[in-house]
Formats: sequence, structure tokens, C-alpha cells
Amino acid sequence: MQKPKVHVYNPVDETGESYRRMREAGIEVIRPDELWGTAANRRGVTELVLAPDTAVGVGVANRSIQVTRKSLESAPNLRAIVKYTVGFDNVDLDAATELGVLVIHSPTEPNWAGVAEGTVANILTVLKKIREKDRHVKNGGWRDPSLQGVYVGARHMDDYPGLAIGIIGLGRIGSRVADLFAPWRVRLMAYDPYVDESKFVLHNARSVSLETLLKECDVVTVHCNLTRETTRLINAERLAMMKKTALLVNAARGPIVDVDALFDALEDKKIAGAALDVLPEEPPDPQTPILGLGDNVLLSPHMISNNIGTGLQMSSDWVEKAVFDLLRGDVPRHVVNEEAIAGWKQRFGGKSLI
Repeated sequence: MQKPKVHVYNPVDETGESYRRMREAGIEVIRPDELWGTAANRRGVTELVLAPDTAVGVGVANRSIQVTRKSLESAPNLRAIVKYTVGFDNVDLDAATELGVLVIHSPTEPNWAGVAEGTVANILTVLKKIREKDRHVKNGGWRDPSLQGVYVGARHMDDYPGLAIGIIGLGRIGSRVADLFAPWRVRLMAYDPYVDESKFVLHNARSVSLETLLKECDVVTVHCNLTRETTRLINAERLAMMKKTALLVNAARGPIVDVDALFDALEDKKIAGAALDVLPEEPPDPQTPILGLGDNVLLSPHMISNNIGTGLQMSSDWVEKAVFDLLRGDVPRHVVNEEAIAGWKQRFGGKSLI
């Protein structure tokens, strides 16, 4: 019997142990030598090409490699695309569902909770002017009124209400951001039309419309998935709704924010600042205008959740188990396109390849 083929197009397991175990179980593992982190530093976009007899494709949500309808159709017996990441936006989800291909992601806590922690750190860095104070002292300066930060939480002695922080997307990350800010006694608002009202109550966030959130919040932080609906969700029109003193934060996906419109809003002082872990093009072209702005934009290289002792390596066991489940004809955990499961079971359910 021909060995089932697993194409690991973005290797993450630095130890190689998961790939060794797959091979020992009789699986043919195709993988490049280059790990995903190095590949992610290259600009440009390529379309994933799978061998015709590939059973499972494995990778990360690296938008430089697009898993298109053509990619999926190139392997007629493809059972699934499995992600080491929480994100899956480089996969044509509609095509996968239509073709009966499951898309599996790995919402490991070090990944999504790391994003939440980094988001809070970025917000405080900008509001408290941490970079400016550090640079000022290193340049020989000392106290200066221009270095005053913003007080974040509520105060009882003078009835200062605290900042209004608006969260777009109250999933795992957005909920953790809300929880992390709870001790600060800020005013939390959230917009998410896809979660139950009880979740807003659980995380002490007032459910509001997107327009209300943009108009009333001092900080707007984006934590929704990238879909057709959310592409350029934050555009020129919506940036114009925000306060001139407001801060926009994006640690989700770059295309959710129209970065050219954001550049204009920052340049024209229509909003006060931004903190971006993600950009529409990654890595960005060195001539991208927003790279030339000063301290009113804080940038990081899409690694806000990459902390010592964590990283995507921690999802290797999840991915390995998903691969074995799929090849045995079982539905694994964390299926993104659940509507495809019924049809998948008819084609592959109980049909083991190992």
C-alpha cells in the first residue's frame, strides 16, 4: 500500500521529533529544510503547490504562502489543511468547505494569550510615553512636560472615570485583553456580532455598535479574524469617527486596517497614535509611508506572541495528533469550517491510511 503523504510546507517543529514519529508510523513527510520563521522574513506571495497524492497539508498562517482553491484542487484526496497557528486567513476557507477539506487551527494559550499581553504592553508603552522618556534621558535630558503620560484607570478622589477601551472582536484574545484591563477600572466596550451577550457580561464589557465604539473610545484595539467582511474594516470613514486623542491598536491581521488611510489620519492628526504588530504586506516594503512616522506609531514585526519558552513549537503536539486523527479517518479538535464535517465523514470517516 502506498504511504500516505503529509506535506509540511511551513515546518515549525525545531526538534523534528513529530516528523520522525510520523515517518516511523509509515507516513511520507515532505518538508523543506527552512523553518517557518526564516521563510516569513521574505517579501512576496506564492501559491502553495501540493503533490497530487497529498493527504494532509501542514503550515502556519503565513500570508506569503496562499492556500488557494487551485492549491486545494491540486490534491483530489486532500483531507485537511492543519495550522500550527491560531490564524488561518491564508486559506481559501470557502473553497475548502466546498471541496470538503477540513481546516484545523491550533489555538494554544501561549499564542493567543501572548497576543493579549503584548497588546496591553503596546497600549501602555504609547500612553505612558515609555520610548520618549527613555530616549530623552539617554540624550541628556531630564523632566519635561512633553513627557507626561495618560492616566489609564478610574480615580475615586476626583471622579476621573478612566479611559474607555474598545475591543473589536471578543474571542479568546479580546476577552483576555478585557480581563487584563479589569484591575485598572477602565470603561470597557466591545463590538462582536458573533458572540453571545453573556460573554460581554462575563468580561465586564458593554456591548456596543462599531460606530459607538469608534466614537466613544480612547483606545480601539482590533482582535477579529481576517475575512472578506473585515478586510479594511478600519478605513478612512471609520478613522474619521474616532477621537483626535484616540489610539488605534492592531494585533490581529494587517489588511483589517487600511494602512494608507491610517497614515493620512496620523499625518493630519485626526487621531493621536497607533500601535501595529501587523501590516498588510509583511515584511513591508522599506518605502511604506507609515514606516516614516515618528513616535505616534509603534511598530513590531508580527511577533507579539513570540515569547521566551513559548512560540509555535508548543503547537507541534496538537498538529501531530490532528494529522494522525485525520489519517485514521477521525475528525480532530479545532475544526474551523465545521459545516464541512458531515460531507468529510462521508468521504473519509473511518477510512484509515495508517
